[in-house]
Amino acid sequence: MRYIEPHGHMVSRTTDDYQAMALAGCAAICEPAFWAGFDRKSADGFYDYFCQLTQIEPKRAAKYGLPHYSWLCINPKESEDMALAADVLALIPEFLKAPTVLGIGEIGLNKNTRNEMKVLEQHIGLAVQYDQMILVHTPHLEDKRKGTRLIMDCLKANGVVKPERVIIDHVEEHTIHEVLDQGFWAGITLYPESKSTPVRAVDMIESVSAQRVWLNSACDWGHSDPLSVPKAAQEMRRRGHSAAAIDRLVYGNPVKFLSQSPRFKDPAAQA
Repeated sequence: MRYIEPHGHMVSRTTDDYQAMALAGCAAICEPAFWAGFDRKSADGFYDYFCQLTQIEPKRAAKYGLPHYSWLCINPKESEDMALAADVLALIPEFLKAPTVLGIGEIGLNKNTRNEMKVLEQHIGLAVQYDQMILVHTPHLEDKRKGTRLIMDCLKANGVVKPERVIIDHVEEHTIHEVLDQGFWAGITLYPESKSTPVRAVDMIESVSAQRVWLNSACDWGHSDPLSVPKAAQEMRRRGHSAAAIDRLVYGNPVKFLSQSPRFKDPAAQA
């Protein structure tokens, strides 16, 4: 089986994880910028982090035969600090020149605050200015539906953003239909505690047309599983889904979305 990990925070994972993913059939990895588990104190910390994403991590992944791509932003948790956000946003255009950067992300909301909304709007403006795709983080648990709707409203209010170039991640049963109905792509995150399990993910897939859906692990420094995508594929196989349907979901769909960036190369076409 082949698959793409379209959302994994590999800076927080070990080389053993890279090896395990490659052995499981992973063909490429995409890594959005995220919260490090603590609030960084200055833009210098983000500068170093962006260097890690665009220079160091691709080399580490390459040792296991894996192409590595990234997305850049200041995450919603730290965007409450408007001064810091302004400094970090000013850094991003320089890094957008890196050959493995696919777009702006993961942007969105954490607690749905006014400051978070302002920084979200600025990120969207940056994406439009530089013709970048967008990867969206939606809030956790009780704030998810409200936050998802606020984010979609903000994207539509921009007037230029094309929904088909935006993936709204961490959807759950109560948000996936709205996201797809608005023309966006939907990401189902296989995270053991705060998001979805493979069983729930397949239940959701069976309730919608899976043409604009991808699966991801969002593996990071927390309790997470870098092999959750192939485990979800195994659940699909157990339920009788065809090999073609599984391949389309875990490989074909990510390739279709990501190929909207000329920088992303279909691994099958490079073989």
